[in-house]
Amino acid sequence: MINDAKMLARFLDSLKDSFVFVDTDHVIRYLNKVALERHGEKLEGTSVFDCHNEKSNEMIREIFAKMSDGLEEELITDNEKHRIYMRAVRDEKGTLIGYYERYERPN
Repeated sequence: MINDAKMLARFLDSLKDSFVFVDTDHVIRYLNKVALERHGEKLEGTSVFDCHNEKSNEMIREIFAKMSDGLEEELITDNEKHRIYMRAVRDEKGTLIGYYERYERPN
């Protein structure tokens, strides 16, 4: 089990895609190495709504509401370049504590 913050950060930094964790107040709390290179440290601690357009923000709000009711994941982008899913993160009791985008790329 990974219960060390540094080990977890190393694991997330090994991912080839951006990983950004957002809490239930929609505040960006963590960016892995790829996300930091792409977006910069300035995003940590800011609202996820500040870096998306209104259409995307509405989609985030709608999916978040579904996640609050139990949804685990929803496809948000599907094109020839990649698929992106918004994925719920829950604590050991099943309470929603945040979300992130999960990427799939074709081979």
